[in-house]
Amino acid sequence: MSKNVAAIICAAGASSRFGGKKKKPFVNVAGRAAFLRSVELFNEREDVKQVLLAISEEDEEMVEISWGANLQFFGVKVCIGGAERFETVSKALELVKDDIDIVAVHDAVRCCVTAQWIDECLKKAFETGAAMLACPVVATIKDVKDGLIVGTVDRAGLYEAQTPQIFSAELLRKAYSNIDKLDKSKISDDSQLVEMMGHKVAIVETDSSNIKITRPCDAVIATAIIKERQKQVKPKGYKSPFNEDIW
Repeated sequence: MSKNVAAIICAAGASSRFGGKKKKPFVNVAGRAAFLRSVELFNEREDVKQVLLAISEEDEEMVEISWGANLQFFGVKVCIGGAERFETVSKALELVKDDIDIVAVHDAVRCCVTAQWIDECLKKAFETGAAMLACPVVATIKDVKDGLIVGTVDRAGLYEAQTPQIFSAELLRKAYSNIDKLDKSKISDDSQLVEMMGHKVAIVETDSSNIKITRPCDAVIATAIIKERQKQVKPKGYKSPFNEDIW
């Protein structure tokens, strides 16, 4: 039995570490805005029945002028997020339709995720109710206090959390219904909320190419990753509806 999927694309962050004239969701990555690349990966799927793009209120006019007509044409609903990530997801979750079975939450700036990884993560979420992409930690991690190393962390079994993070709609709503009982300053992702309920979250292993754009150099790396992939597989005669040159 097929399941209906909703995708929440989070693009409401302040981008305080990014700098520059544009916030990181709107920076150019290999020809078009990072958030568009994330949107299209979900928008083009048959099982995705709803795409919600959560932005900050201060970006609403800019998004409407630059991309509003096309987002509306392709059925992407723009909503206003909050100051914190959990607030953004909570607000978007209120707009998820009743017939949605599965909700995928994805960082707008993690635009190098592949269709295959999304496929695998959805499949795992269908089976278990909760799944996410994660990459094994390969760097040596140091525990530092007051500028001095106090220990080296054993990285065995450590994974870097990525997105999408995908859950049954019922489970995610239940997790967010408990949020007022928690210390919100310690909430880092949606998986954590589900974990706190005692529900196990499965992982789909990825690699570091599912990069999150945080600093300007990350956009350069993301561009290189996408261009290299395009060299390997270049579809003939197809042009994404989200290509900048037709907007």
